[in-house]
Amino acid sequence: MAGHIIAIVGGKGGVGKSVFSANLALAFLKEFGMRSLLIDQDMSACGDQNLIFGIKQGRLLVDAVNHVGHYDTNAMQKLVTQHANGLHVISAPKTSSEASKISPDALGKFYKGVRNLYPIVVVDCGSRLDTCTIKAMEFATSIFVVTIPDILVMHQTMRMVQDINENMFPKEIIQVVVNRFSGNAAVNSSTIQRNLGCPILGVIPDDPQANNTALSQGNPVLVSVPNASSTRGYHELVRKIQQQNLLTKLAQVKKPRRLGKKAATEVNAAIAEKSVPTEKSSLRGGSTDVIDTRSALKLRVHKELVERVDFKKEGSSEAEKARLREKCKSTVVDVLNGEDISVVAKGREEMQRLVKEILDEALGLGALEDLLADRAVNEIMVIARDRIYCERAGKNFLSKTTFSSDQQLMNVIERIVMPLGRRIDEKSPHVDARLPDGSRVHAIIPPLAIKGPTLTIRKFPSERLTWKHLVGFGSMTTEIADFLRVCVEARLNIIVAGGTGSGKTTLLNVLSNFIPTGERIITVEDAAELDLGQDHVVRLETRPANIEGEGEVSIRELVKQTLRMKPDRVIVGECRAGEALDMLQAMNTGHDGSLTTVHANTPRDTIARLETLVMMAGMGLPVKAIREQISGAVNLIVQQSRLSDGSRKITHITEVVGMQGETVALQDVFIHEQSGLDKRRKIIGKFVPTGFIPKFVEQMEAKGLKIPRSLFSNTPEQNKEGKPKPGAKPVVKSDARRGIKPGAKPDSKPRAAGSGTPPAKAGGM
Repeated sequence: MAGHIIAIVGGKGGVGKSVFSANLALAFLKEFGMRSLLIDQDMSACGDQNLIFGIKQGRLLVDAVNHVGHYDTNAMQKLVTQHANGLHVISAPKTSSEASKISPDALGKFYKGVRNLYPIVVVDCGSRLDTCTIKAMEFATSIFVVTIPDILVMHQTMRMVQDINENMFPKEIIQVVVNRFSGNAAVNSSTIQRNLGCPILGVIPDDPQANNTALSQGNPVLVSVPNASSTRGYHELVRKIQQQNLLTKLAQVKKPRRLGKKAATEVNAAIAEKSVPTEKSSLRGGSTDVIDTRSALKLRVHKELVERVDFKKEGSSEAEKARLREKCKSTVVDVLNGEDISVVAKGREEMQRLVKEILDEALGLGALEDLLADRAVNEIMVIARDRIYCERAGKNFLSKTTFSSDQQLMNVIERIVMPLGRRIDEKSPHVDARLPDGSRVHAIIPPLAIKGPTLTIRKFPSERLTWKHLVGFGSMTTEIADFLRVCVEARLNIIVAGGTGSGKTTLLNVLSNFIPTGERIITVEDAAELDLGQDHVVRLETRPANIEGEGEVSIRELVKQTLRMKPDRVIVGECRAGEALDMLQAMNTGHDGSLTTVHANTPRDTIARLETLVMMAGMGLPVKAIREQISGAVNLIVQQSRLSDGSRKITHITEVVGMQGETVALQDVFIHEQSGLDKRRKIIGKFVPTGFIPKFVEQMEAKGLKIPRSLFSNTPEQNKEGKPKPGAKPVVKSDARRGIKPGAKPDSKPRAAGSGTPPAKAGGM
């Protein structure tokens, strides 16, 4: 028959846990003649038991754990120190570096072996629940928590008991011992028992004189002072344990057993009877999914949690949220202790993971919490409750995390949109929103989403990205960043163009932070994402219609409002409809330095896109008038692209030169040239100037902004004025590709161009 392991922890450091452990092990030996082993596993103390027993050179735990071979009587003779009083002792590692050599798995193998050799094994575990302490507890018949009658210590001990419970250890095996107890203590036994929620197994009287004598003699108090009151306390404690047959009873405490197929079927059947969907989604058009045992268990716990905790009474402050989470955590652990969870959580870490998943779904964003915390994830795409994709380094990957049901996913979506005053239901089955950290959210549900609720989250960076970050990512060079900074400071009107997910908003945010401090900036967005560092910033956000279909405030309306608010700069997160006309008018009426983004794949497409958006305003303007508005308002187009390897780069910086006939003339200033792929299939390329000097450079220089002409040089033969040296050969191939005649002067009138190709007809349409 296997022996019993007693794991001893202190509710707080300094409660006498090591002295208690030594005397408890010795009391079993002296009182009943039981062969006992004391193991010092207090890694932080590293040697207290040696001091208590006067051991100068003891056998170490690290050697015992790393023993090669079986643990038998012969092996243990070499691994333990036998004290003169007959107790076997294994000492703690001498240093923290030695302690780090002990792996939890090897420690578990060791405890499995020694409990077959000793009737009683007492483990001094310290006052921290690290992985080694938890491993000892897993093999323990009982966990003794040592405390003292002190208010502060009692509260620390409450935390320790709660942590033990949260690690899924049955409440029954936790026994509390009050050490250093006296009749005039500030806290009595009943108060301690009531606050800890655990029965008090026994008390050890406070006897400092006897303890000091024992330490000076290098022997436990049971041997040094046999008539001391504390000695009697230890003998009474072990007698009580034996008389009540406590360890034998605790060894019979039910441990989770594995669910068989029949039991799993019964679980799903029981849930089906409670109207929880197991065959089909509860939402119209949902996917056909059978709920597995893990999801079934989580649903049961959720139901019990809702019945026990009144979420409506809890506040919204951070402190109140923290208290609610602790309360829910305690409830979840209590419910799981009554469940058979071995089929879904076989180890301690898996159990803790299960608790976290349940709390995240009940209080947070469920399966998305870990993905939101992962800084490498840029985008989260939920296409079904069990199909969650995430984007890392520009590539999409299927996540292992899932929601337990479509309803849990719907709960998360509602938890996102409700604080913003928005709604999502069958009448309004899609919504744009944002998370508290600024991350952009789009959700769409049945009947529009065939397979169930769909959710897309564009994560907001944990820190404000600057041009230095983009240079580090390879999205631009330092020279291009300096050029764009000067353009923003010179109050050029800039449009950032690019496809979906190309990084337009990130680049717009970086450019916006180039605006000098002190200027009045007004931002207009569908879902507020921009994070400007300036002080004088007014942020406006659109509002959808209410349930009666009234109260909608569009971007176009907000852009009109900004013009009445005396802005120095107007920044529109994205032009996607008629607000493009209002934005162009703002740029043309004294609000220079404005910025916005547009969905387009090339600079030439940007012009065509703007024309289309202006037409959506319904003003009936002729095409030529629209193009004149564009050419007069926009100075620069910065093209942002997501390349085939997932990287995001500026591919064109293009000047809007003006009108050439009925066509808006464009000229590339910088482009990104690709030259191949490396071994990792990453694009090899570089940013190069086209040799064209923008017309606005002279205007900048007139205002005192100096831009070196060499920045625009694309050949060594070109001098600082941008003119070829006498006798230098013109770069015919490069110039012809960009629509510049060989040998043309930098300020000569260029052909209409965009992305290096002259338009076939006016407007490029």
